[in-house]
Amino acid sequence: MKVLEKISDFVGKHMAIIVLIIAAIALFFPPALNWIKTSWVNTLLMIVMFGMGLTLKPADFAVVFRHPREIIIGFIAQFTIMPLLAFGLGKAFGLETALLVGVVLVGTCPGGTSSNVMTYLSKGDVSLSVGMTAVSTLLAPLMTPFITFLLLKTSVSVDIWAMFLSIIKVVLIPIGLGFVINHYFGKVTEKAVRILPLISVTAIVMIVAAVVSANSAQILSTGAIVFLVVILHNCLGYLLGFGVAKVFKLPLPKAKALAIEVGMQNSGLATSLAKTSFPDLSMATVPGAVFSVWHNISGAILANFFARMEDKKATAAAAPVTEGAAQ
Repeated sequence: MKVLEKISDFVGKHMAIIVLIIAAIALFFPPALNWIKTSWVNTLLMIVMFGMGLTLKPADFAVVFRHPREIIIGFIAQFTIMPLLAFGLGKAFGLETALLVGVVLVGTCPGGTSSNVMTYLSKGDVSLSVGMTAVSTLLAPLMTPFITFLLLKTSVSVDIWAMFLSIIKVVLIPIGLGFVINHYFGKVTEKAVRILPLISVTAIVMIVAAVVSANSAQILSTGAIVFLVVILHNCLGYLLGFGVAKVFKLPLPKAKALAIEVGMQNSGLATSLAKTSFPDLSMATVPGAVFSVWHNISGAILANFFARMEDKKATAAAAPVTEGAAQ
């Protein structure tokens, strides 16, 4: 068990590099990974969501009642900034319909589970991050289909009911099951949670491998534009999320949490919805896969930057005290 825990810890810390390496192999040498089928995407995402449920406790939802203002600000920012950015960037860069659908789906999905880890590494408010992720995920069955319909109704046919049921199936049921098991069998899940990073990262890597290897030729032919839009979408999400936090004068730890929560999306869900809700648009799965790779890299970079920002502030505050003591 300890060996698995060490492997899990290593995988969790180096997730961005692992995802990047697997994505590169899937892109340039697709036969090596095309044994991982896109039909597995939903099951793999359910595993990730079940793992998220195993980590949740009633106390994680208490933040909603302790800090309702911050949760509401985060919720509104999540479901306005990212969808509008996605649609605006897609139109500005003239993306074909399938890619536009994929980018919009990334934008309308809730915050990503990796955001909690990145908030911790950035020395941000982790409880607020967990609360925002939980709220946006629980309300995703309503928000994601509705906003997707509003943005794409003139481009493609959007089946709101089918999307609603799909999110319930691959997100809420697994999370709910994990939450219940954790509540009643806490001692067992406490040990299991130690190897969750290994399971979750493996599932995420397999989702990326499946989608990228299946669409490698199309990605290589239109790759530059897709990567540019995804990078802009993600980075502008961080920037605008942080800006919103500053407008409402949130303290730095909460501002970090809000910025990361807004910028990082549940791109695995976006990939799943693209596959199930838009089966005729195979390229719609690509933006979600690319986002899965990129936001883990950018999130790690931003977390490092935010952590140093905190250190500099603490050093500056401590400097006069140190000088005074020296005298």
